[in-house]
Formats: sequence, C-alpha cells, structure tokens
Amino acid sequence: MQTLILILFALSVILVLTALGHLLAVHRHWRARRHLHAVHRGMWTAIFLLAAAISSGLGLALRSYQLLSAEAPIATLTARQLAPQQFAVQIDLPDGTQESAELRGDEWQLDARVIKWTPRAVTLGAQPLYRLDRLVSRYRNAAQAQTTPPSVVALNEDSIIDLWQLKQRFPRWLPWIDADYGSAAYLPLVDGGKYTATLSAAGGLIARPADAATAEKLKASGW
Repeated sequence: MQTLILILFALSVILVLTALGHLLAVHRHWRARRHLHAVHRGMWTAIFLLAAAISSGLGLALRSYQLLSAEAPIATLTARQLAPQQFAVQIDLPDGTQESAELRGDEWQLDARVIKWTPRAVTLGAQPLYRLDRLVSRYRNAAQAQTTPPSVVALNEDSIIDLWQLKQRFPRWLPWIDADYGSAAYLPLVDGGKYTATLSAAGGLIARPADAATAEKLKASGW
C-alpha cells in the first residue's frame, strides 16, 4: 500500500506542475490579448489542479489505514491495577509505537474501522484496510454503566480526508468500496494482564489473553 500512496503523491506533483505550465500559458496569452486562448488554458489549469487535489486526497486517506492480510496482530495490551476499577494500560502497536492510558472500569474494549473492497477491486489487488479507532472501558454492572461514563482514549486522530467517513457521507462517490464498518472486541481487566488483539481477514476484531498467566486470571474472574 505504501507504493500506491507514493504513486498517488507523485501523480499529484506531476499534475500540479502541469497545471503551473498551463497557468504560465494563461498569463502569456492574456498579455498578448488572446483572451479566448487564455480562458481555454485556464480551464485546463483548473482541471489539472482538481485532479491533483483528488490524487493527493486519496493518498492522505489511505495513509491512515493499514493492510489487513490473513489474521493480523494489531495491538498488545498490558494492564496494571492502580485501585479498584482503575487500571493503567499500555498499548504496543506493530509499528513500534506505544500508547498509555488510564481506564476506569472492569473491562477494556478496542474499536477499529475496517474497509473492504468490491470483488472487481479485489481482482486488481486491493486488500482490506483497517485503522484502530479508540480504546474504551466497560463496566460489568449494567446499572453502573448507565450512570458512570466510560474512559475513552483516541488511538488515531481524524485525518483531513478519511475514506471511512467519505463512504459514510457519500456512498455513491466510492462505489469500489464494498463494506465499511466498525469492529470491536473486549476482555476483562486484571492486574498484570497481557492481551493480544488481532483482526481476521474478514475484518472481525479478536481479543485473546497473551499468556497462560492472564488466561488463568481471566478464568478465575469468571470469564
């Protein structure tokens, strides 16, 4: 996908340079009082600038998403209890970055956005994309959940142009996207717990204990 993003950005640069060439021609024709030629070149300038904006916009939209092939590990979470229903959570991502959060509740939930393509796009090599959205806490007791707001930690800032949001708002503009939806998975928070989160090729998010010790603690908690 990185290659596709580079191609889109390179194409936008070429289109901008072409538009600049037409803009110089507009100036030259206008000074020579060939106004009709100037208007004609001005129209081409606008067309190339619009194409450059679309190309760079698609590049920016794809940049915030990652390829989803087979079952892909997307995060490792480690929890440390600070107080009753209060946990410090560290999130390690596949690219080496880390996020830290403090969650109040009994369970953690990871949300992701998933984009899948139409069969025709798939035959051309398009693969599903995903982007982690947020980490939130959950309360096991329904009455407490109704009165106590959950902790919410954003894992990705909204980009200027986002494929998922564009598909939601203008579905007819992106006919090659077959499905765009959210996926979530959750597990109980336990002191010293270590968890892995993966996404299946079908786009479903799966949460599992990362080691036997965590699995035993989840079993002891009644999970």
